Amino acid sequence: MKYKYLFALLFISLSACGQQPATNLQTTNGKFVNIRGFKMYYEIYGEGEPLLMIHGNGGSTRAFDKQIPYFSKKYKVIVADSRAQGKSTDPTDSLSYEMMADDLNALLDTLKIKQAYVIGWSDGGINSLLLAIRHPDKVKKLAATGANLVPDTTGLVPYVYNDIAKTDKMLLRSMKTSGRTFSLKNAYKVNHLMVLHPHITAAQLHTIKVPALIINGDHDAIPVKHAVEIAESIPNSYLWILPNSGHSTLVNYKDEFNKTVDDFFSKPFRKIEGGDRYN
Repeated sequence: MKYKYLFALLFISLSACGQQPATNLQTTNGKFVNIRGFKMYYEIYGEGEPLLMIHGNGGSTRAFDKQIPYFSKKYKVIVADSRAQGKSTDPTDSLSYEMMADDLNALLDTLKIKQAYVIGWSDGGINSLLLAIRHPDKVKKLAATGANLVPDTTGLVPYVYNDIAKTDKMLLRSMKTSGRTFSLKNAYKVNHLMVLHPHITAAQLHTIKVPALIINGDHDAIPVKHAVEIAESIPNSYLWILPNSGHSTLVNYKDEFNKTVDDFFSKPFRKIEGGDRYN
């Protein structure tokens, strides 16, 4: 059982590795803030209009090391570790994306930021959608890559969904035999989030009024047709499918990703209808 436990933790680590690009980025400006019953770790780079970046499951602020140097030249970039991940703490027994979206809203309030551009990757993409749904005044525009709406094989390709489910059972067995150590409990809690959540409806997405750029790899962990469903449910949205890419679109296509998202944030949203479809 010890080896199964180590394998489970290794799987989670590898899942997060896709969101931890190697870098020499200086991180001496990190701070902690007490919000909503836990200590959240965050970093701020640059000056300008606020831009919040939200990492994925098991990730941290390091997920955006290939984006921070680019965007911090013209934006005030805020990156934070979601509760129970990275350097942030969490005293609760379970997680939800709604909880984490509310955490981010509280962070913006604490930093006295009334509105921000938002980039979300994977679970961070889910949280960017929920932030726009639950706190619409906080989001100016959002770019979400690799987000899903439901925790099943319609929202995740079967191979990925089955791996998450297997890891969940493995971690649960390990807790029963090895005891609920802090690291094991936390690993289970973070993984179990993907088993139970999210549950976002098309009707909820339709309430998002801000412009949204929905991004997916053509070989993503999220089926392309699911990304299409998300984009079609948001009134003012663009859809961008990156070829020959899995879940790490902003790593595999770093330069294209940064420029395209920056252009999306900088330029007025253009709704293409009627005769404009010929252009």
